[in-house]
Amino acid sequence: MTGRLQQLAHIFKMAPRPDIHLYTAQTPNGIKISITLEELGLPYKVTNIDISKNTQKEPWFLEINPNGRIPALTDTFEDGKTIRLFESGSIQQYLIDQYDKDHKISYPKGTREYYEVNNWLFFLNAGVGPMQGQANHFSRYAPERIEYGVKRYTNETRRLYGVLDTHLAKSTSGYLVGDKCTIADIAHWGWVTAAGWAGVAIDDFPNLKAWDDRMLARPGVEKGRHVPSPHTIKELLKDKEASDAAAAKAREWVQSGMAADAKK
Repeated sequence: MTGRLQQLAHIFKMAPRPDIHLYTAQTPNGIKISITLEELGLPYKVTNIDISKNTQKEPWFLEINPNGRIPALTDTFEDGKTIRLFESGSIQQYLIDQYDKDHKISYPKGTREYYEVNNWLFFLNAGVGPMQGQANHFSRYAPERIEYGVKRYTNETRRLYGVLDTHLAKSTSGYLVGDKCTIADIAHWGWVTAAGWAGVAIDDFPNLKAWDDRMLARPGVEKGRHVPSPHTIKELLKDKEASDAAAAKAREWVQSGMAADAKK
C-alpha cells in the first residue's frame, strides 16, 4: 500500500462519514435541509436553534455561520477535518455532491438536467425566498401595515408562483426538472406550502397546488418537515386567532432583533 493510500485509510478509519450535525429551526429554509437529508437516507444529529432567543447570534454558532442565520451544518470532510457549511442552497449542493452518488435527488454533473436544477435553485434563492420572506415581513411582522410594501412583495410572490405554475403545467413528471423530485423541488416546497402566511392563495395555482400535494405525500418530506419541531403551518392557517397570536409573538422578537442589529 502506498503512503498516500495508507494516509487515506487512516483518515477514513479515524473519521467515519457521514458525520453530519444540522443546526436548524422550523422555517422554510431550515426544513429544506432536513428533507434533503431524509430523502437521501443519511444519518444526522440535530440541534434546535431557538431564533426567538437569538441563539444563532451566540459566539459558538457564529463559528459555524458567521452570518448568524439558520440552517447551518457541520460534517467530517474527506480530509478528516470538520467542514462548516451555511446558506441552504450551498448545503444542499454539498450534500448531493458528497452523498448522492446514485442521483436519487440530483442529476450527474454536466448533464442538461443538472444545469436545469441549478436554474430553479437560483430562482428560489434569489426570487421566491427573498420576495416571499418580505411579503411575510410586511404582512405579519412590520410594526404597522404599510400597504405599498404588502402589495409589492405579495404581488411579486404571486408572479413567481405563476412562473412555477406555468412550468409545472408542461412537466410530464409533475416535478420541476426531468423525471424525478430533486433538490430544486425540495428547496421550493417549504416556501410554497406556507403560501397562505404571505397572503398568497395556492389554490389560484392549480399545477403548483398539485405539486405541493405530491411533495407532501413523499415519506422523506413528511419526516423531514417535522425537524426540529412539528411543521404545523397548514393547520395554523386554518385558525385566524391562532395565526394572529403567532404573528404577534414573532413580530415582537423580529422587531427586537432589528433594533439590536441597528446598534451594531
